[in-house]
Amino acid sequence: MKCTLTLLSFGMALVLVSTPIFASGNIENGKTKAAACVACHGTDGNAVDPQYPRLAGQYNEYIQQALHEYKDGRRNNPIMKGFAGTLSDQDIEDIAAYFSSMPTKLDTLKGHIQGD
Repeated sequence: MKCTLTLLSFGMALVLVSTPIFASGNIENGKTKAAACVACHGTDGNAVDPQYPRLAGQYNEYIQQALHEYKDGRRNNPIMKGFAGTLSDQDIEDIAAYFSSMPTKLDTLKGHIQGD
């Protein structure tokens, strides 16, 4: 009985921890939906111009949160608000899955922090 409860508890914990993994979006759909993003963020998600964030390899949940914040106005950027405002929750999950799956070229912050 004790072993069964332990296994059940472990299983429940695993489900709770892994839920965001299953809700991470579709990478292939994200690639299609991110077509407009590449103009500023680069075809490989590694923007060359330092005024645009590098999205490749960024945390999936962070990209989702940022897009939701642009969409609802918590982040104030007219360009991003316009793009994010047209996205559904599924679009956001897919785009985040796409960019987070890409390899990043950012190995140091040197030259990427304002004032460097």
